Amino acid sequence: MSTVETRLERDSLGELEVPAEAYWGIHTARARENFTISTTPISQHPDLVRALVTVKDAAAAANGELGLLPAGVTEAIAFACRRVRDGELHDQFCVDVLQGGAGTSTNMNANEVIANAALEHLGLPRGRYDVVHPINDVNRSQSTNDVYPTAVKMAVAKGLLRLVPCLEELALAFEERGAAFRSIVKIGRTQLQDAVPMTLGDEFAAFGVAIREDVVRIGDTVPLLLECSLGGTAVGTGVTAPPGYRDVAMQRLRERSGLPMTPAAHLFEASWDVSALLQSSAVLRRTAIKLSKISSDLRLLASGPQAGLGEIRLPARQAGSSIMPGKVNPVIPEVMNQIAFAVMGADVTIGVAADSGQLQLNAFEPIMAHSLLQSIAWVTNGVSALRRFCVEGIEADETVLARYVASSVGAVTALVPSIGYEAAAHAAQDALRTGIPIADAVSQHTALSREEVAELLAH
Repeated sequence: MSTVETRLERDSLGELEVPAEAYWGIHTARARENFTISTTPISQHPDLVRALVTVKDAAAAANGELGLLPAGVTEAIAFACRRVRDGELHDQFCVDVLQGGAGTSTNMNANEVIANAALEHLGLPRGRYDVVHPINDVNRSQSTNDVYPTAVKMAVAKGLLRLVPCLEELALAFEERGAAFRSIVKIGRTQLQDAVPMTLGDEFAAFGVAIREDVVRIGDTVPLLLECSLGGTAVGTGVTAPPGYRDVAMQRLRERSGLPMTPAAHLFEASWDVSALLQSSAVLRRTAIKLSKISSDLRLLASGPQAGLGEIRLPARQAGSSIMPGKVNPVIPEVMNQIAFAVMGADVTIGVAADSGQLQLNAFEPIMAHSLLQSIAWVTNGVSALRRFCVEGIEADETVLARYVASSVGAVTALVPSIGYEAAAHAAQDALRTGIPIADAVSQHTALSREEVAELLAH
């Protein structure tokens, strides 16, 4: 028999016992029972939790200034929100990330935690909703339909802004490797076939450029997330929100979030349009695919070490086999590949969810929020690991690279301006047939000495 103390709470559906020590209440309890789906609580997305309480704090401040909340209640709500922003009580945000209701369960969970934390600040027991009510006070002048989308976009913006410096650091790491390898000649490859000489430095510098391009694209996307529908309440009409509330709430939201939030140009459109999340997902997918392509290139260049390309050496991070002694696998690039696969799948989910929202509201923002926030977190962590545990320690195998350059018929392309296409083609065919160095083959088909050929190839 359970000995957990409970308190009795009531809603429009009836009564329910909830744990006495819980900061959440009856609405959260019902959601916990209904949505045991992913077993991942919204607390796993701390940016979303902080964004929710930031919106609630701004709303309470606006309601207080407009005379809709007593000063003591306003201050108590603000104190409760600060606690959560500082990292407390996140375990109380316990509804499943996957839920019906367009985020209503998440909003109710936030309302109840804030209300009970405010009551605690006032020296009152949890559940004294006659003093601070989750809906009448914490949710005053609001609807899930404007609070939740605003919080989701703020959380996504915070996540992307946190990703940017990680990408910049990774780009810099590639650029530094590029500078270190700038004088090391190698054979480039197209369609997995030998092409023309280049430097290993050029190859690594290109990785850095590709990543910096996506930093710019993310920067273009973030402003779209900062336009919010707060004050539109249910479907954009602003019902239950008093005159002047929207302007004050937006100002307080900017102050508390540190983000340049802007009001939506058209509240009815903003109530259902999730294109900012679509754009964010698309940009993240683009970034993830680039990172995966680069990671695949690193694995291919490091393949071997004896029977593969073996042009570079990746840092050894862990034993690669329980049966083959000495085997070391490219585990860091491999995990980056897998992150990209997940991001691509999440992008499909987000697209289908965006398409499936009907009329004045998209009911599927919870799966969009979870998919996008998880993707951002995984890419951010993966980028950091790729830089720290792989890129910064990459070494070139100059002996292998020089051998490939000396024997590759692709190098003869560089001689076409000097010896002509036909002579170059004959030399390439001879080198392939006989296995002799390309410099020797060229000297046999032209008046150039082997030393002159080598000099031309070096440039």
